Amino acid sequence: MEELEMTILEGEERMDKAIENFERELTTVRTGRANASLLDTIEIDYYGVPTPVKQISSITTPEANQLYIKPFDKSSLKAIETALFASSLGLTPQNDGTGIRLIIPKMTEERRRELVKVVSKMEESAKVAVRNIRRDLNDEVKKASITEDQEKEQLEEVQNLTDKKSKLIEEISERKTKELMSF
Repeated sequence: MEELEMTILEGEERMDKAIENFERELTTVRTGRANASLLDTIEIDYYGVPTPVKQISSITTPEANQLYIKPFDKSSLKAIETALFASSLGLTPQNDGTGIRLIIPKMTEERRRELVKVVSKMEESAKVAVRNIRRDLNDEVKKASITEDQEKEQLEEVQNLTDKKSKLIEEISERKTKELMSF
């Protein structure tokens, strides 16, 4: 029984990691404000190694709707500019010779609605991850040598945990949606 409780605790940790991953993914959704996390997925080929832009440059926000990327090594400036053009950000980098300026335009209502759909898809993916963990935990409970009543109690505990984590995912998604629609 104690081993089963440990398994459920480990399952809860896995669910928490799925939620953390969901929150990290949400930071890449543009809200109209300049945020360095927009560049988290941008990598360049730096001396033969794929390297995140934020590791080879300083990123500042001189204005609320602007990012300024200043590479530590000026020779990587062109590669960063190329990577930004090729990215899915939909922003046009402005190279001033020492750094790159990204101006984040005001979002249209249509773009906001598209991003809300993206957030919904991310939310559903996070919920699927939590439900997969629930399935694994349920399998462990059913394999365990415990009485029928204990099994029912443990399955109920797993379901309550899943419901709690799913509700948390919904709340996080709701906050992001409000943030997207409020600008």
